[in-house]
Amino acid sequence: MTTGQGPGPNLPRSVSVLGAGAWGTTLAILAAEAGHRITLIAHSESTANYLDHHRSHPTSLPGISIPSSIQVTFVGKHRLQEADVVVISVPTQKLRQSLLPIAEALRDRVILSVVKGLELDTYLRPSQVIRSVTGDLPPIAVLSGPNLSSEVASGQPATTVIAATDAGLAESLVGLFHTRRFRVYVSDDVTGVEFGGALKNIIAIGAGIADGLEAGDNAKAAFMTRGIAEIARLGVVCGAQPLTFAGLSGIGDLMATCASPLSRNHQVGVALSQGQSLAQILGSMHEVAEGVPTAKAARSLGRLHGIDLPIVEQMCRVLFEGAAPSNAIEQLMNREPKHEQFDPVSDESDPDR
Repeated sequence: MTTGQGPGPNLPRSVSVLGAGAWGTTLAILAAEAGHRITLIAHSESTANYLDHHRSHPTSLPGISIPSSIQVTFVGKHRLQEADVVVISVPTQKLRQSLLPIAEALRDRVILSVVKGLELDTYLRPSQVIRSVTGDLPPIAVLSGPNLSSEVASGQPATTVIAATDAGLAESLVGLFHTRRFRVYVSDDVTGVEFGGALKNIIAIGAGIADGLEAGDNAKAAFMTRGIAEIARLGVVCGAQPLTFAGLSGIGDLMATCASPLSRNHQVGVALSQGQSLAQILGSMHEVAEGVPTAKAARSLGRLHGIDLPIVEQMCRVLFEGAAPSNAIEQLMNREPKHEQFDPVSDESDPDR
């Protein structure tokens, strides 16, 4: 079995990227630039044939060319036999079903998850979903950070974090993507890195609403600040390290996703503020807005732990219960004043909850 002690971080590796969306394709391009042997695996044969023939991703990465050195194939044809590392870039709610057919092959590989979300019903983080499918054998690391795929793919400078409970594993994976334009840090807080990447998408929907309603920079700054407090509150009770949320996968990712019109979750919020229905918005998108299902999962997880998540609660009211975006802002503003560094656990009898 390949382990974190395999090929050194600067040696060419055979890398299979499972998922040919915007982020999976971007990481395949980065890894190819770093000198590795890359296979990009699409979900369908038709998608693979298109990408292989046109060497472009016009809906998700317009203007970006896929290098000829990258082999493009599809899941039904490629069985991961030659991969040292499998990078998994699949939407959270499709992750389990995508991995089940290849579970046996994954057990002999190093796995790097770049998925950001929480699975509905189980509330599991992506690495936990992967572990539940593959068992205890494969080493698993995660990658997350302020990484808008179109900016990274176009060559603009960016940073990210790779986290693994085994420090040697995280360090051995840095060389997959680390270049002069993409800096990779390491962490041992897998839980915190994944929670930051997942929950910031919920806050970004609210930031999009604030921008769409022209609520102003003061309101947006307050919303983002209270948003990272909620992310940390839920993350810490689930085992994350508090300081992780002050880093790239926490406040860094939150700032990029809440501020940029390139963010799909921010786009959802803006469209909601303009009166579009959630079904209309999601139907018009070429990529998944992970914050939508993650909001529902995070609300359930917070209630399970008795954690007060007022922003998550209001986003769920807007997304799934027909509440007006302006009413969500009003409800948040009318909550009882509290100490900034102390929020009690939720109280089901609290009308402002």
